[in-house]
Formats: sequence, C-alpha cells, structure tokens
Amino acid sequence: MPHPLIWTEPRDSQLRRMRAEGASWDDISATLRISRWAAIERGRRVNAQKPPRPPIPSPVDLGRDPLPAGHCLSWGILVAGTVLEGAAYPTARET
Repeated sequence: MPHPLIWTEPRDSQLRRMRAEGASWDDISATLRISRWAAIERGRRVNAQKPPRPPIPSPVDLGRDPLPAGHCLSWGILVAGTVLEGAAYPTARET
C-alpha cells in the first residue's frame, strides 16, 4: 500500500519556486519523487504558476498606411488554411 504523501512548507516552496522558474511538471515530479499528477494537484492547490510569457513584438509597423485590397500580405492572412490558400487575389474582369 502506498504511503500517504505529506506536504511540508519546504516542499511547497520548492514546487512553487521550480514552477516559477519555468520547470515542467515532469521535472518537478522527478525532483520531488512524486507522481506527475500529485505535483499538478499540489501545484494547483498552492497556486504554483508558470511565469507569464513575454509579449511577442509585432513584426509589422502598426503606424503604416493601410494595405491596398489584394495585397499579398493581407490576402495571404485571410485565406490561410482555406481552399483559397495559395490562390491569387481575384481581380475584376473587364467586360
């Protein structure tokens, strides 16, 4: 029969510190010699969270003028993942 897991303040502190440093639950469970699920549950109870991700800088100058209709950048974003992906922007036909 498994032994009951006793959580102490030093173990809780170590769990919080490792999680704040960005350690995965697998790394934490291996260090504390507990199951991954026990580490996750205890982390949830003591509010051990990963640090927030740094914001990703925008690759586009947001102060630029609007792009014209059918510009390859805006058209590519609009049709990505659709049946139109890779198709050229449809232009008006002369009659």
